[in-house]
Amino acid sequence: MLFILMLTGRCNLSCRYCGGSIDESVMPAEITYDISQLIDFLNSWKDVSVAFYGGEPLLKAELVRRIMDEVNAKHFIIQTNGLLLRRLGEEYVKRFSTVLVSIDGRKEVTEHYRGRIYERVLENVRWVREFFDGELIARMTASQRTEIFADVLHLLELDLFTHVHWQIDAVWSAEGIWRDFEGWIEDYKTGITKLARLFEEEMAHGRVLGIVPFLGVLSAMIFDKNPSPPCGSGSESFAITTDGRIVACPVVADLPWNTAGNLEDGIVRRVEVVEPCPSCEHFHICGGRCLFSNRERLWGERGFRMLCDATRHLIWEMERVKERAISLAETGVIDLDQLRYPRFLNTTEIIP
Repeated sequence: MLFILMLTGRCNLSCRYCGGSIDESVMPAEITYDISQLIDFLNSWKDVSVAFYGGEPLLKAELVRRIMDEVNAKHFIIQTNGLLLRRLGEEYVKRFSTVLVSIDGRKEVTEHYRGRIYERVLENVRWVREFFDGELIARMTASQRTEIFADVLHLLELDLFTHVHWQIDAVWSAEGIWRDFEGWIEDYKTGITKLARLFEEEMAHGRVLGIVPFLGVLSAMIFDKNPSPPCGSGSESFAITTDGRIVACPVVADLPWNTAGNLEDGIVRRVEVVEPCPSCEHFHICGGRCLFSNRERLWGERGFRMLCDATRHLIWEMERVKERAISLAETGVIDLDQLRYPRFLNTTEIIP
C-alpha cells in the first residue's frame, strides 16, 4: 500500500497551471491532527510505502525526517519542486527509493510556467546525483508550450535523471493555459511517434531509455496488467490530507466521491474507475488513465475523448515497440526484465 502524505498546503512557487498553494477551502495549510496518530496508522500496515507531497513537502523538512525515523516503510518517496532538497541533508536523501523533481523540459518552457528556477533546480539535482542511487525522476507537466519530443529529449540528454515522466495538464488546468488543445494533441501524437522511434533505436544498441509512460505501458503488455488507475489511486494508493482525511486522489481532496476514510477509522471504502473505461479493450493497460478525469470530465465528453485518443496512440506505438523488444531480448541485446516498471508504486501515473 502507498500512502501519500500531504504535509502542507503551502508552496514556495506559484506555477501558472496550479497557482501555487492549495486553497484552504480544500484543506488546511498546516497539519491539524496529532503526528503520533499518523505514525501509528502507517506502522499498522505491512509493506507500506510512504510518499511526501504538498504543497511543497520540503517546507516541512523536519517533519519529513521525523516520519522517516519513526515509520517502518519499505519505500520512501518524495515529490518536490527541487528548490529545497538540501534541507534534508545527504543522509536522508539517500534513504529515498524515488525522488521526483518537477521540471517541464527545456529551460524556456520550464521558466514560462514555473518562474526563474531552472538553474537552481538542476544545481540541486546535480548535488543529489553525487550520492543517490535510487530513481531520480524528472516530472514534467505537459502544456501548451510543451513539444513532447524536444522536452523529453532535453531532459534525457542532461544525463542527470534516471527517468522522465510527464502528465498532460488537462481537465484541471487554470483558465487561459490552453489556446488550441485539439491542435496540440495532434502535435503531441507526432512527438510520441518520434520518441517511440528513438526508444526503439536505443534498444537496438542495448540501451533502454527511462521514459516512464513507455516503460509502464510495455510492462503491462509483457508482464502484469496495470492497476486501475495505473497510479493505484483508490485501490492501492491513498492520500492523507492535512486534516487527517484519507482520499483516493491527492489532486482533488475536497470532492465527496474521493473520500475514502480518515485516520480515526482507517480506509472505509475504495474508489473505482467508472464506465466507459472498464469496457475498453485497452483497460488492462490504461486502467482509466486518471481517476479524477474519469469521474469529473470537466471538459465534457469531447475533451475526454481527445485524451483517450492520445492514450490510444501511445499504446499503438508501444504495441510495435513490444514486438521489437521481445525480438531483441531473444537475441540477448536487452534483458526483457529492464522493461518491468514500476517495481513499486511511486506516484507516477504511467498514462499521461
